[in-house]
Amino acid sequence: MSERIQFLEELLNSPGPSGFETGPARVWREEAEGFADEVWTDVTGNSMAGINLQGKPRVMLAGHIDEIGLQVTHINDDGFLFFDEIGGWDSQVLVGQRVLVMGSKERLWEVPGVIGKKPIHLLKKEEQSNATKTKDLWVDLGCSSGEEVSELGVRVGDPMVLATGLVQLAGDRIASRAIDNRIGAYVVLEALRLLSNDPPQAGALAVATVQEEIAFSGGGARSSAFALKPDVALVVDVTFSTDVPDIEKKELGDHTIGGGPVLSRGSANHPVVFDGLVEAAEAEEITYSLQAAPRSTRTDADAIHLVRAGVPTGLISVPNRYMHSPNEIVSLGDLKDTAELLAAFVRRLDPDCDFTPR
Repeated sequence: MSERIQFLEELLNSPGPSGFETGPARVWREEAEGFADEVWTDVTGNSMAGINLQGKPRVMLAGHIDEIGLQVTHINDDGFLFFDEIGGWDSQVLVGQRVLVMGSKERLWEVPGVIGKKPIHLLKKEEQSNATKTKDLWVDLGCSSGEEVSELGVRVGDPMVLATGLVQLAGDRIASRAIDNRIGAYVVLEALRLLSNDPPQAGALAVATVQEEIAFSGGGARSSAFALKPDVALVVDVTFSTDVPDIEKKELGDHTIGGGPVLSRGSANHPVVFDGLVEAAEAEEITYSLQAAPRSTRTDADAIHLVRAGVPTGLISVPNRYMHSPNEIVSLGDLKDTAELLAAFVRRLDPDCDFTPR
């Protein structure tokens, strides 16, 4: 396994649901310190790395580092944990899963458990055809009392993730619970690595933003964009791969794993930035597809593009199968192409570039 994939695996396997991203953020910053001019974090928990910080224009490359997860809401006297969702889950995929509880003992102590549910034999006939709801589930740590749970360092409010690490599939494809969107944080850092080998005229800042999955007010993307005052921003996220059964391409577009990055048009996407991304992709012979965003993008781009007096923003997405599940799938080639596209876009900028639509 290459050095790059080893970093990606460590990043994806590190538990870090929205609001509790310190583990993967620490992994990200440690990697960035190997080549960035400056690496730092802010009070919100965003992690930043920059090169040529005095360069113009100032470019923000953003990918959110959180993942969806679960949170303990109650521990009963028999030692069972009840929970709610962090981010958007299809509760059907939670049934029978193993979890890691990020307990309070020894910092991020990971306590294993399993998600329990009434066996099918005991369900009434009418119950068997009903979809399982999160409130019908619980976590079993193997404890016999609430006191035993406490001794493990677990308490109400502790987050959980599903205990599914990265696996390499056929070809260049990988599966992980945290693809959405820790691969975005990975890609922006890889783009910064490429730029560090041949610094551009622009100042480049990679940002691993927090709380995107619960970002009703913009999350860490908004606070970091406000602080960094970028002249232009590129956001990396995932989008639906439509090359699987029962996906309607006429609604979502034609996006395939291995088909390269997806460039978004409309909504928070600035037309001048979009044109620049297309020009960079074609100059570098990077295959891409287009996606319409008639209302919102439902990404960090929505939080960034109207910060202060406005930030010209572009969204580049990676096709992802089985989003918000324990086994999301992407192509490593798509990650590489997306990082190279970001770097190519930044290299084409000069201090006199103008993003005003004409």
